[in-house]
Amino acid sequence: MGFTEEHSRWVEDHISRRTGERRGRLERGHGHGERMFVEKVWWPMMGHFNDFHPEYEVADWRSKPYFVDFVWKPGQVKFAFEIKGYGPHVQNTDRTRYRQELNRETYLQIAGYRVVAIPYDDLEANPELTITLLRPLLMPYLALRAEEKMDFSRLERDILRIAVRSNGCIRPVDLVRELGIDLRTARKYMRSLCEKGKFNPVVSQVSGRVCRYEYVHSFRDIHLW
Repeated sequence: MGFTEEHSRWVEDHISRRTGERRGRLERGHGHGERMFVEKVWWPMMGHFNDFHPEYEVADWRSKPYFVDFVWKPGQVKFAFEIKGYGPHVQNTDRTRYRQELNRETYLQIAGYRVVAIPYDDLEANPELTITLLRPLLMPYLALRAEEKMDFSRLERDILRIAVRSNGCIRPVDLVRELGIDLRTARKYMRSLCEKGKFNPVVSQVSGRVCRYEYVHSFRDIHLW
């Protein structure tokens, strides 16, 4: 299914689950700039709208409702995306409103959101630049999300912890000593973790056999332990 169909279905799904001002804000607020962002940046970069919310309501520091253009919430991570046009945000003559907008962005950071401003002009003239800037910012969290879905047994988690403590390099005999398992079991689980992309086998230049395993570091490291 292409962008037009998926986009319509995504918006309609959110509308159907909202009432009152939350619904009205989505119907009114998802305009040209927002659609251009999802069509020219988000869809080419992601290919889906999973965990992506348009006109997302949050409370500001005064407990008043505030709608962020987009919020992406993959797991415990929260990104807030705001489409910034030059006129409304730079030449704004309502200084009180301008200050409140800046204070809201600061408050979003306090509330745990990573706030990302998207220049409207780049969406029109150079969306590839926006993709280039966003990809290295977001991809680590996609990798983390993918690993969260990967099923590790208790013994595999113990092996991963040992690898981190050992500066990322272990031998099957290390597992025998630390975990009290036999050598055959150690080799079996190391092969399983290699298949899951968590280790790379290192072959001895002398014997031609696998002598140790190097841990493949990832952004999940700080969450796994």
